[in-house]
Amino acid sequence: MNVTQIKELYDKMFGYMVAKNIPALSELHSDDFELVHMTGTHQNKQEYLRAIQDGTLNYYAYSDIEILPQTEYTFIGRCKVLAAVYGGGKHTWRLQFDVELSKDNKFKKIVASTY
Repeated sequence: MNVTQIKELYDKMFGYMVAKNIPALSELHSDDFELVHMTGTHQNKQEYLRAIQDGTLNYYAYSDIEILPQTEYTFIGRCKVLAAVYGGGKHTWRLQFDVELSKDNKFKKIVASTY
């Protein structure tokens, strides 16, 4: 994938997160997907999607996407995200996701941090 394609995929993911479009998010993530939160908490695909659906993870807006390719199937994605998570208030986070894609270009693993 080139940078434009990766940015489009990343943009789709965040758009679906904001819209709480669980079926579309499910299609973008591999069955063995794993999310590692800033806290070190690990979630599998089902836990992650459920947390978005039930409001544990609320995403309202995102902007300023930057993509830093690493290898054929890995990249760093950065953007600003307006979110309220785990019962906290809305806050704009400068999120960095270290991303591993599967061979069919689905999200396989995301490690979240700030930048």
